[in-house]
Amino acid sequence: MKIHEYQAKALLREYGVPIPKGFPAFSRIEALDCAKKTGANAWVVKAQIHAGGRGKAGGVKVVRSEEELDAVAGEMLGMHLVTPQTGEEGRIVRRLLIEEGARIEAEYYVGLVVDRGSQRVVLIGSREGGTEIEEVARRSPEAIHKLVIDPGMGLPDGQAQDLARRIGIPEACVHAACEFFKSLYRAFVEKDALLLEVNPMVLDDAGRLLALDAKINFDDNALFRHPELLALRDLDEEDAAEIEASRFGLSYISLDGNIGCLVNGAGLAMATMDIVKLFGASPANFLDVGGGATVEKVTEAFKLMLANPKVKVILVNIFGGIMKCDVIAQGIVEAARQVALDVPLVVRLEGTHVELGKKILAESGLPVISANTMMDAAKLAVDAARGR
Repeated sequence: MKIHEYQAKALLREYGVPIPKGFPAFSRIEALDCAKKTGANAWVVKAQIHAGGRGKAGGVKVVRSEEELDAVAGEMLGMHLVTPQTGEEGRIVRRLLIEEGARIEAEYYVGLVVDRGSQRVVLIGSREGGTEIEEVARRSPEAIHKLVIDPGMGLPDGQAQDLARRIGIPEACVHAACEFFKSLYRAFVEKDALLLEVNPMVLDDAGRLLALDAKINFDDNALFRHPELLALRDLDEEDAAEIEASRFGLSYISLDGNIGCLVNGAGLAMATMDIVKLFGASPANFLDVGGGATVEKVTEAFKLMLANPKVKVILVNIFGGIMKCDVIAQGIVEAARQVALDVPLVVRLEGTHVELGKKILAESGLPVISANTMMDAAKLAVDAARGR
């Protein structure tokens, strides 16, 4: 789950991370009120969407008068902001962050991620703040410094201070940087985050380190422990199909292809999408119905896929273990009865109750294209999508 920058900053402020004074605004009038509350005479107006690259797209602007702020707020609110991370469809700006300006002496990058390889949290720092970390890694990999954190020890002062020095923090600010990093780490762990970025962390002309931007992504599987975080969810920023899928316990992610995929198990789902790509096509979605799928879940999964106008064929790839093939088959039949199934349907069933599942499909009268292997199923689905 993602949250907005102003929400991330409010959370980090609770952990003692120094944040510029700022407030969210949902209208031009609120924007002016927020500017006055900062007590500053120059402000940064920042569009609040769940995507990076806002500055280059016109979603971040510095203003130096209330008149200019009013004009910029009016321009941004409701604008269709397109950045490299939104895709061509962009996002509509419904919220702003009005923040006091800062006189910047230096910029740094600080981030925390879960490293699957070491199974630890990794603290990443760079002296090249204000630039996407992917771009820094491509252009100047030597500028990126990493610190693998032992969960038993936490983040010791010595290691934090060493990282601060390696990314070029002035010696007079090393202690402050150490406390900054430790506060970020506490927030990351206690809130079950998957990603936390401060880009840039800046050194201002008063010698203060500030989080000028903040991004946090949380582990969906841990949200039951954090109802206060779930309350921050902005459904306007999420895919409508993914929201609907979550109501039925389906793991669904919209993609750009034209082959709808219904699979049980995340690993098999990834393999299915890979093999579709191998044959020269692209999946329209990632959809894992899970090991405990019901007829209702499968029916809703079909509805989700068929609601996508790009879908030209549906590929069902089931390996029945806990998930029984007859349940999937019954779900397919029920879905076909409830929705207008006007695209080819390729089905590969294997595992528990497979013969019963195939019998249900054979007796349903549906025009099912049966496949014996995953390879065959993917090839048949790609051929069907191409009208062969």
